[in-house]
Amino acid sequence: MKQYLRQIHPLAWTIIIGTMFGRLVTSMSIPFLSIYLTRVLEATPTQTGITVAVSSLAGVMVSFYGGYISDRIGRKIVMLISVFSWAGVFFIFSAAEHLWVFFVANTLNGLCRAVFEPTSRALLSDITSPQNKLLVFNLRYAAINLGVVFGPIIGFQLGSSESTFPFVISGLVYIAYGLVLFLQFKLQHANLPERHQATAPRLREALITTGRDRVFLPVLIGTTFCVLGYGHFSSTLAQYLARSPIFENGSQMFSYMLSLNAVTVLIIQYPLVRTFRNFPPLVPLIVGNLLVATSLMMVGIAEGVFMMMMSVILFTIGEVLLFTMMDMLIDRIAKPEWKGTYFGTIGFNNIGSVIAPVMGGLLLSQFGAENGLAVFVPIALTTALGVPFLLIAHRRLVVREKQTESTSLSV
Repeated sequence: MKQYLRQIHPLAWTIIIGTMFGRLVTSMSIPFLSIYLTRVLEATPTQTGITVAVSSLAGVMVSFYGGYISDRIGRKIVMLISVFSWAGVFFIFSAAEHLWVFFVANTLNGLCRAVFEPTSRALLSDITSPQNKLLVFNLRYAAINLGVVFGPIIGFQLGSSESTFPFVISGLVYIAYGLVLFLQFKLQHANLPERHQATAPRLREALITTGRDRVFLPVLIGTTFCVLGYGHFSSTLAQYLARSPIFENGSQMFSYMLSLNAVTVLIIQYPLVRTFRNFPPLVPLIVGNLLVATSLMMVGIAEGVFMMMMSVILFTIGEVLLFTMMDMLIDRIAKPEWKGTYFGTIGFNNIGSVIAPVMGGLLLSQFGAENGLAVFVPIALTTALGVPFLLIAHRRLVVREKQTESTSLSV
């Protein structure tokens, strides 16, 4: 293991560590946004859902272009512009006093995330040798969750559900992250791979090609339902706990659930990935989708802390299977010169994150937080709709790889 860690590119380490601190500070603030809007600004569940959802909607609209443009003009420029812009967005959050300002700030938050994240993942793929890619993608995912272990608890202690001060800390950390990236790009300039200037696809060509990919398209549709289920954790669940008469001090309980989620990831990620790494790449996504759907059903049934925490653990196992293996699947499907485009296009599955807060807000408005079953059964069933599409993608990928193998053997 030590020799593999030494082989990881210094810039990859910068992204992994930066991701950890970035998620630490954002998990102090963003997950509590729906509670803040409901409690302090007295927004309705539907207004809150729309304000939270706009971040994902903005991300969906530009996620493809973010990955595409990094293929065209290079990862460095795109990452630096987006990370410093992202820092500015957090300062807007910190100064916001009206619902419309939060709406604008969260729109910009989604834009920055949708440009920066697929570009950083594509860069990790560029600078990492094939035998180390699974390790690097899993280190990045572990870094995310290491940040989220402590972020929600710190955020709760700082009063994130009643104050916008934690957003100032987020802005300062992202400025520091941007400066370190700038220095690393200068230091590692000679060691970076050249971008595919001659072969990078034009926008229309890229849209047509990814749309016609018979494996990628059902993966995109199926994972949209997975992301829909996942999106309820930080939106609908937060509002449900804050309003539910069953649970006292729901905001504190939500912060503990976020931390339990992250701790569980850190404990199970390595053995789970090691267990599933030899399975066909879509099998973990199918199992993960079913586990997330089941856990959401359990939330609706839960009447005590124990059942709620068990649902978090089940949800987390599903989450790990979905998101640790998804990057490897996209890397496996895409050609080298198309990686930024494919990593960007898979961001269209965040339409699930757009639907989740709005759907959850409407269900809470209709049935109320005292009727958890009526709220979470439709959510669980909708999440499970991803399974048929993932099964189609699985069958098509098996056929494609057999054809590729037979072609290579005949040559």
